[in-house]
Amino acid sequence: MLRPSLLLACAMTLSACGGGTPLVGQPQLTPSLMSDEHLAMMSSDMPMSLGPINTGASLWSGTRNSLLGDRRAMQRGDILTVVISINDRAEFSNSSGQSRTASQDMSVGALLGLPERAAEVLHGGATLNPGIQLDSSSNFNGTGSVSRNERLTLRVAATVIGTLPNGALEIIGSQEIRVNNEIRELTVTGFVRTADINRQNEVSYDRIASARISYGGRGPISVAQSPRYGQQIIDRIAPF
Repeated sequence: MLRPSLLLACAMTLSACGGGTPLVGQPQLTPSLMSDEHLAMMSSDMPMSLGPINTGASLWSGTRNSLLGDRRAMQRGDILTVVISINDRAEFSNSSGQSRTASQDMSVGALLGLPERAAEVLHGGATLNPGIQLDSSSNFNGTGSVSRNERLTLRVAATVIGTLPNGALEIIGSQEIRVNNEIRELTVTGFVRTADINRQNEVSYDRIASARISYGGRGPISVAQSPRYGQQIIDRIAPF
């Protein structure tokens, strides 16, 4: 069996030969081929007009490639730009209080001579007066405060992957950037009206119905910021 010092020396030698390359490889980017965007671009929808269009050499034709043609995304496989500019700030503060005090006292001064008879039997100065005495008190105070400040500014290209019966476009966009073994991921999905797409072929995130925007990352930094599996299990099953 090899000694621990020998194993450590071998590991240092392999690290030096690798030029500082980490033992764990870089996180791989998601392949773009055969993705939803790629499949949408590979297929073609039915033409907007079934009849032949004779445009000749006119610059004023209504085709998308003409000088005044509408180049906005409108069918499966088209690309548009989603502008994400989130600057939300919310502050909430609530306070409530409740107080209640109750007291009841019932005395037995004379009831068929029972107090006198009981005084002969009871010891230590105990009497039947008062017979019943109840006191209760409750107090409640509650305070809550929420403060949130979020800001996110991004632009991402999305692809039309389908057209709904009402004319809305189903879009999906993804972007991955790898910097120093860390991958930053941005994903946008939702439904867009063609009327909300401007002449620059852009649509704002607040015009997307059922918008799902995800911005995160994966890699060694993200792993280091996440609790270990053992700690997560203990947090779930620990009763206290």
